[in-house]
Amino acid sequence: MKRSAAATTVAAAALVLLGATGASAHVTVTPDTTEAGSYAVLTVSVPHGCGDSATTAVAIAIPESIPAVTPTVNPGWEISTVLETLDPPVDDGHGGRFTERVAQVVYTAESPLPADHRDAMELSVRLPDTPGETLAFPVVQTCEEGEAPWVQLAADGQDPDELEYPASVVTLTAAADDASVTADAEPEAGTAEGEPVAGAPATGDDGATAGPPAVVPWVALALGAAGLALGGLALARTRRTS
Repeated sequence: MKRSAAATTVAAAALVLLGATGASAHVTVTPDTTEAGSYAVLTVSVPHGCGDSATTAVAIAIPESIPAVTPTVNPGWEISTVLETLDPPVDDGHGGRFTERVAQVVYTAESPLPADHRDAMELSVRLPDTPGETLAFPVVQTCEEGEAPWVQLAADGQDPDELEYPASVVTLTAAADDASVTADAEPEAGTAEGEPVAGAPATGDDGATAGPPAVVPWVALALGAAGLALGGLALARTRRTS
């Protein structure tokens, strides 16, 4: 009887865990960087179909503040774009102007993606220049039967996890100040300021190299190992001839 009760408890816990995992398996858009003004690669992950139905198309809406998108070729999918006119045109950062932008990128499956398989698409974009700006990426997943509209946005104060079909949201961050980081960096451990780093060639007052550079430790180790191997080979030959 105790064994039966324990098995029931474990099974119930497993069902709860599976339910939580299934609920969190959304179509997501994830950037490799969130730094404002930087170029980023957006990964659009499609973890499953619409219930038991295979995926036939994935349409990604692009925020208005992103004027240009470069989709990555994905084997097994055809790519198309939906354009909209920009009025007024937008500076492209290279002396030209964008007169239209990509409002949506659509990946259409050459053969339906099975419901229990996953895939991912990548888009290259230049992020807007404003730290703190929030970008929403609604995605509509079309299947052989029905669709999953991942387009819902949380209201102020609402928990996004409460949404059935949440859209991915990205908040831009400030770029790191590389100059200040370099200026504040401390000297390497074991060296004083102005003292040459171990392994670097010494130089005279005129800047000329005073001697050959030290051998990089792993190169010296490799040369030593080669010497041992040659020594062993010579010893083996000596034994065979004696």
